[in-house]
Amino acid sequence: MPIYEYQCGSCGDVQEVIQKFSDAPLTDCGACGEPELKKLLSAPAFRLKGGGWYETDFKSGNKKNLSSNDNQGPAKGANNTSGSAAASE
Repeated sequence: MPIYEYQCGSCGDVQEVIQKFSDAPLTDCGACGEPELKKLLSAPAFRLKGGGWYETDFKSGNKKNLSSNDNQGPAKGANNTSGSAAASE
């Protein structure tokens, strides 16, 4: 769910609120009670819910343990094409 920032035009209080996309914007300030809340334009933020997001969740076979091989460099005979496609475009 997205996290929105609001600022009160009356007291200046800034607050973050977790809301659904379909929820109406808030208007009443939680600090002073005035109907002066304005949604701020800020970097998008969201919260992932669930058991977690791991690099092994969607991998199978030998690909599951990539993190243990990260510091060893490319395997023998492996084609290292990272960056070469971008450089040729």
